[in-house]
Amino acid sequence: MTKLIIQIPCFNEAADLPRTLSALPGAIPGIDVIEILVIDDGSVDDTAQVARAAGVHHIVRHRTNRGLAAAFRSGIDAALRAGADIIVNTDADGQYAGEDIVKIVLPVLNGEADIVIGDRDVAKNAHFGPVKRGLQILGSAIVQRLSQTRVRDAVSGFRAISRDAAKSINITTEFSYTTDMLIQAGRKRLAIQSVPVATNATLRPSRLFKSIPGFIANTGITMARAYTTYNPLRVFVGSGIAIILVGLIPILRFLVAFFAGDGDGHVQSLVLGGALLVLGAVVSVMGVLADLIAANRKLIELNLIHLRRIEETLDIAQIPDPLEDCPSTPERKRA
Repeated sequence: MTKLIIQIPCFNEAADLPRTLSALPGAIPGIDVIEILVIDDGSVDDTAQVARAAGVHHIVRHRTNRGLAAAFRSGIDAALRAGADIIVNTDADGQYAGEDIVKIVLPVLNGEADIVIGDRDVAKNAHFGPVKRGLQILGSAIVQRLSQTRVRDAVSGFRAISRDAAKSINITTEFSYTTDMLIQAGRKRLAIQSVPVATNATLRPSRLFKSIPGFIANTGITMARAYTTYNPLRVFVGSGIAIILVGLIPILRFLVAFFAGDGDGHVQSLVLGGALLVLGAVVSVMGVLADLIAANRKLIELNLIHLRRIEETLDIAQIPDPLEDCPSTPERKRA
């Protein structure tokens, strides 16, 4: 039996959630069970009550607003415990067309992909302004480079994930999971595909960020952290070598002046160059240490995957998770 769980992170989405839920498919060829999971990320409206009234199968609630990345993590954990073979993530504001869930699920169902990203065709999307189009095209190009993937819409939240891929992805950012997840998946050599999807116009501004500069800054930090996490040796040693090369410039300047008989007036160049050489060497050594830490992280991630497999073997999916705020909702008992 193949189970699909569609997870919807929500923050004050009581008004939009019913429309989003009504657009979700009730049946998909090859899928035996379809269930809905709503993550209420500290909403102050009636999001949870609306979800419950609509017959949502699983509801996970955060007491306070923790952000989209935390909501996504909670949803993935809950979906895995509920026995999902495929997990689809979609937005609560109805931006993504519910009927396109079939499109992004099919490659995972057929074993062709571990992760499928819904491509909104940002360059031609009529619902995006010119600034948003340009920024998303640039951001996606950078993520493609960092993750070594060919995903054209890197920040699309409309994605399908196989059970094994969901177990191996560990979101560490506090802002948005989209780029962090892609960089991890690319570096872990997971099979990733893009599928063209339709979008609907959204009637409210994004709740993920308050300004374009803020979004750029947070996304840039997320990409830098994720890339450094999985490529510490290249980042630190590369930075160290760059610093050393810069340090050689004032040293060469001193040597030229010294052999010209004017070395006494350029001692400061020697001091500056020496300091940069030492700094570059220290940064390079940090890269070696960071690479060793990264190797240890890989072992921890493997242990986490094995632990999840042991949990499945012991059939403890219904044991409450102590890290969740509301693990004993009636919806989960029905699962």
